[in-house]
Amino acid sequence: QEERTVRDRNLLQVQEHEQPILWKVKFTSGNSSQLSNQCRNSVQGKLLITDELGYICERKDLLVNGCCNVNVPSTKLYSCESCLPNGCCSIYEYCVSCCLQPSKQHLLERFLNRAAIAFQNLFMAVEDRFELCLAKCRTSSQSVQHENTYRDPIAKYCYGEYPPELLPV
Repeated sequence: QEERTVRDRNLLQVQEHEQPILWKVKFTSGNSSQLSNQCRNSVQGKLLITDELGYICERKDLLVNGCCNVNVPSTKLYSCESCLPNGCCSIYEYCVSCCLQPSKQHLLERFLNRAAIAFQNLFMAVEDRFELCLAKCRTSSQSVQHENTYRDPIAKYCYGEYPPELLPV
């Protein structure tokens, strides 16, 4: 039990900023249909999936390597289809895809630099932009008010710097 306690304490310690976030994936999108190149993806979507390259596709169009099939007309790159200008979206997979846009890098870097102490353990544990976008877009305490009501019940998945505005009481 003592060993477990030490391990848990180590997990809770904030990581040093020695290892910067990797802002580019390690392979190009042009060869993503080859089995040697695997993609991580958002996994849980019933109908939609976003892969780590920023493509969003229907689950049926996911290749065996985990990447979206870019040859299907409905597959979109960096789509913000269900997202508002504040960076909040009504569909999780669109949030992740939109967050992965290269133009969002500075916004994400600013967020990491100003992450509240309460969130540092979560966000400093991510190793790249895809993991950061997955984490940012999940609903969190920043998406709710009064602990049980969404600030915006429609656009509750947010990658933006700031949570949605509080609804009037």
